[in-house]
Amino acid sequence: MFTQVFDTHSHYTDTAFDSDRDAVLQRLPEQGIVHAVLAGTTIEDSAQGIRLAEQYEYLYAAVGIHPETAGAQPADYLAQLEQMAKHPKAVAIGEIGLDYHYDGYDRDAQIHLFREQLDLAKQLDLPVIIHARDCTEDYLQQLREFRPRGVVHCFSGSAETAREVLALGMYIGFTGVLTFKNAKKALKALAVVPEDRLVLETDCPYMAPIPYRGKRCDSTMIPYTAQAAALVRGTDTQTILSQTCRNGEALFGIPAVSGKEASACR
Repeated sequence: MFTQVFDTHSHYTDTAFDSDRDAVLQRLPEQGIVHAVLAGTTIEDSAQGIRLAEQYEYLYAAVGIHPETAGAQPADYLAQLEQMAKHPKAVAIGEIGLDYHYDGYDRDAQIHLFREQLDLAKQLDLPVIIHARDCTEDYLQQLREFRPRGVVHCFSGSAETAREVLALGMYIGFTGVLTFKNAKKALKALAVVPEDRLVLETDCPYMAPIPYRGKRCDSTMIPYTAQAAALVRGTDTQTILSQTCRNGEALFGIPAVSGKEASACR
């Protein structure tokens, strides 16, 4: 069994886990998962993430408003996020960002929402989790201005974009996409990421890797992503898992796991 699995972006609050959420979360530590971050998408979702993180020691929460819901957030959302972000299990503002994939999204509303949350993260000295889809220049412009620390999750850009993100001091997160047949672009981007800036994630229940593509994803599937990364980087799966565990701990300020497993991670 692989160890030192850190899932830096998950959605165990999603309705896909309603029927067996506790059963899934209870068994993850037995399967090598040492940390997982729950990414918030709305005020309600962020609050639920904190409640789950209170129940499970290895879970942590990020609080934020996803760009797809821009314009629907409550008037006092920043005050609510700030209060939640002070919780001891809250480690980031996210997931926040821009998404221009579908027609009908209000880009101006998304940018306004993004900027306000970037500013909040700076005020609170917290990292951010960035969602960026079909919006390369606009999200990079905001990163250049605010200079947050954090991660661009589910990275889908080019190697050139990855280099700029890295130059801005950010980490880069990859999902099960690395295992897909059409993953050439993602694999080229992966190749330019230094070992100390790489993190792995599921984005579960979405983005399940091969051989589980199309099924509900969970953190136990990260080793498949790590294996794909190891092939590109000329190393082995456990080395990738241990390195990305250390990176995730540094990114989110999470204490290293204790005892025997800490020595493997450290």
